[in-house]
Amino acid sequence: MKELFRAAWAYRHFIVSSIKNDLRARFVRSKLGALWMILQPLAQSAIYALVLSKVLAAKLPNMESAYAYPIYLMSGVLAWTLFSELILRSMTMFVENANIMKKILFPRICLPIVTAGSALVNNVLLLAATLSIFAMLGHWPAESLAWLPLLIAVNVAFGMALGMLLGIFNVFVRDVAQVAGVILQLWFWLTPVVYMVDIVPDSARPYFEANPMYPLIVGYQDVLLFGRSPDVQSLLVLGISSLALLALSLLLFRRASADMVDVL
Repeated sequence: MKELFRAAWAYRHFIVSSIKNDLRARFVRSKLGALWMILQPLAQSAIYALVLSKVLAAKLPNMESAYAYPIYLMSGVLAWTLFSELILRSMTMFVENANIMKKILFPRICLPIVTAGSALVNNVLLLAATLSIFAMLGHWPAESLAWLPLLIAVNVAFGMALGMLLGIFNVFVRDVAQVAGVILQLWFWLTPVVYMVDIVPDSARPYFEANPMYPLIVGYQDVLLFGRSPDVQSLLVLGISSLALLALSLLLFRRASADMVDVL
């Protein structure tokens, strides 16, 4: 395991340049460029806010602000966008970079790091845009923002751990990406991003709270909307579990990397 980290550090300049190239290549022919990374999730939030808060009259309990629901929604979307991007891009990173893996000699561990770095840059830009909108709405989380690095770190660890496992399996069985994409959509609606868990029947609530994304999403909402600290105990449990899963995925990646190149 130490060899993987040493190799990644030795190729740190390659990783940084790859992240820059990845971000540049995604929007090279787009007039708005990197703005699309921000506009797409914000547009999604605006659509959900319009439908649910106006048409369905969705309201947050004990919140007097007229903008409470949009803030609640954008907080959850911010967390989910990072997680889903990590999953979706990690599932296909080995298949999409098959030619590079065959023709260029470099530590294969660089690919997951580049994927995570690119997704993290996207999410930081989205975070900046989201906080700007909060400020325009007269809402500022203040001191509670200090918890965001912990939330982001747990989010990245969980997303990359699960994404790498799916990415390895997808090399050998290409149906994995298709099935996982459908499951991810279902997972989104089983997570309290666009609705409050309070509307779920009491009998079903324990199942929703068992969702591993539940403490993350609620943590973002606690920090960004309510201005309070998240449930640290639940985050630590998820964080430790994510690190264990990440270690397993790295071990599997190390053992399967040679076979992956042959299959690709």
